[in-house]
Formats: sequence, C-alpha cells, structure tokens
Amino acid sequence: MKKVLVLALAMLPLFAIAQESGIGLRFGEPFSITYKTFLDDKISLEGMVGRGGPNSGQYYRRDFENNRPSPNAFYVGHSTSNSWSLNFRGAYHEDFSDDFNIGSGYLLGYVGAGVQLRSVLVDYAFTDSSISQATLRETRRNMDFGPEAFGGAEYYFDEAPISVFGEVGFFMELLDRFGHFRLQGAIGVRYLF
Repeated sequence: MKKVLVLALAMLPLFAIAQESGIGLRFGEPFSITYKTFLDDKISLEGMVGRGGPNSGQYYRRDFENNRPSPNAFYVGHSTSNSWSLNFRGAYHEDFSDDFNIGSGYLLGYVGAGVQLRSVLVDYAFTDSSISQATLRETRRNMDFGPEAFGGAEYYFDEAPISVFGEVGFFMELLDRFGHFRLQGAIGVRYLF
C-alpha cells in the first residue's frame, strides 16, 4: 500500500501538467491571443484569435489579373488593411526535459495540425482608359481557409505560472487559391492557470 501511495504522489505533477490551461500572446504569423488546454499529458487543443499578415504583393497582383473589374483594367498597385485570423488546432507533446538535462521546469516538444481562417481587405488601384483617365479603386475582401501543420517547443517554469514557446509551420489554402503554401512561425508566452 505504501508503494501505491508513493507512486500516486510521484505521479501528481504529471496530472497537474494535464490540467494546465494557458492564455497568452503569440508574436509572429499570425499575431494572436492564444488559449491552450490539455486533454491529457500528451494531447492539447488550442484556439487563436488574431491578426494574420497579408500575402505577398505578387499574390494580390495575380488575384487582380485573374479577376479584373473590367476587361481593360490595368493593375497599378494595392494596399491591405483590416486583417484577422482564427485558428483551431491540436498537438501531440513529448517531454524532452531529461534529454536536455533540464533540472528546473520542463520542456515539451510538440507537433500538430489544425485549420485556419484568414481575411484581409485589399484596396486595388487600377487604370482603365475606356472608363476614365483617373486612377480607379476597387476594394475586395480576400478570405483564405485551409489546414496547417506545425512543430515547436514549450518551456514551463517551476517558479512561476508561465510558459514560453516557439514554433514553425505551414498553412495551405484550400479556399481561395488551392495549394498556396505559407510559412508561419512565432514565439510567445502564456499565463498558466
């Protein structure tokens, strides 16, 4: 019975890991408020609400060329604003504390997948001599949706209810431009409760 009690007490920190939820900031792409919770000591779910950066200038130029507002429209430029992103994802975690001889706190490596919805307002400037000699404008909302895959590491402090993380990943559009890949990455911090 003593052995079972000692084993149960020794396992308490593992159950605490499984119960930790955290809210924080993610600095990178996309810049977000992040909420992460563990279903058990290996599996987590995360939701993020934030601001996704615009795609490349070439991406929007191609979008304009493929969907001209008039047959004689000639692309001049564009600007972006009012961007946002929503992410929902799950991850598998492994404890690498012993592999890196970490004596205080613990380090979890993780890989995962999820879905992402992104939106940005694009203001196009163009000319069309058949309509007017002035520069014309058209505003469109660019919506992108698709899966993402990512990997990273998160360090949990013993002395404070805080974790820090870094990760890299890919987002692939299914909607609006099928197959367009985007490299993403971030560092961040979470308050644990």
